[in-house]
Amino acid sequence: MRSAIVHDWLTSIGGGEKVLAEIHRLYPSPIHTLVANKKALKGTYFEECELYTSFLQKIPGCTTRYRYFLPLFPLAIEQFDLFGFDVVISSSHAVAKGVMTRHDQLHICYCHTPMRYAWDLYHEYVKELRGLKKGVATFFLHTLRNWDFNSHKRVDHFIANSFHVARRIEKIYGRGAQVIYPPVDVERFNWQRKKEDFYLTVSRLVPYKRVDLIVSVFRKNPDRKLVVIGDGPDLNKIKELAGKNVEILGYQKEEVVKEYYEKAKAFIFAAEEDFGIAPVEAQAAGTPVIAYAKGGVKETVKEGVSGLFFHEQNEMSLREALDSFERKDSFDRKMIRNQAEQFKRDHFCTAFKEFVENKYREFK
Repeated sequence: MRSAIVHDWLTSIGGGEKVLAEIHRLYPSPIHTLVANKKALKGTYFEECELYTSFLQKIPGCTTRYRYFLPLFPLAIEQFDLFGFDVVISSSHAVAKGVMTRHDQLHICYCHTPMRYAWDLYHEYVKELRGLKKGVATFFLHTLRNWDFNSHKRVDHFIANSFHVARRIEKIYGRGAQVIYPPVDVERFNWQRKKEDFYLTVSRLVPYKRVDLIVSVFRKNPDRKLVVIGDGPDLNKIKELAGKNVEILGYQKEEVVKEYYEKAKAFIFAAEEDFGIAPVEAQAAGTPVIAYAKGGVKETVKEGVSGLFFHEQNEMSLREALDSFERKDSFDRKMIRNQAEQFKRDHFCTAFKEFVENKYREFK
């Protein structure tokens, strides 16, 4: 079975890239991606992988400012020539699922989400724009939305990373999807480590992650300490919001992040995420999660056992959740770890491989 893998872009390592790495371990194949930031990939799993990039890679600055070229993404993804392969596996949260395949090729898409800025987050993205910028953005996102809908027909089978995303795929594309939860390296975390007196959030610093909300709450509650790990376009904004009790560490290597997961008294998650690997990693470290009660986190955190939810994405609701957490006597760390066990890597690998090979036998 000759296979190829398609991923939207490789510019940093997040949850989607951790899934991609496991797919590649199962099916070592050339990876086709719009752009790859070789500097950011140095020392990671992908450094030695066989990577093929689109014409966007040749545009100066595109590996860091690739989002400015969003209108070109559909054209770029369609230029990959994959006709020498039997099976194409796309790992898609934007345009990877729109790659061109022949009728005699099997295309399986692991869908992290349908393109969020074209659908669910469309109004949030355009509401801050004014005048000509808003008009241009509205036009291009409308065009992109039409392309995204039409290109779902190029996929033979969808896999969703959560039931939350499966419902979105059904709503937008009218397609069913098999749910296979992303892999989490649960075993590498020490859940018995002594906890320290600080809260933690680990996230890409982009608007929808709502790290600004978390930081604002802690700035107004100086008796509570917060550690923020992550990088992204909102880094300077987050630094400006932070008070003396908020420590902004920026990007950190995995071993450092692991240590903070294990030592934190609680992990805070304020985004409406499709799945959210970070809260599962926190639970693997025996750390309870305080999370916004929407999205995939409802499938990964068990309220009262491995964490608490807040139900409005605002400061008051998060502050009340923090107060409730501190009033609670304790969480059973073993129970927290048990909650994370269901998302282990071997569960993903077994389910994914079985799905791909069953569909390939049927296709032949």
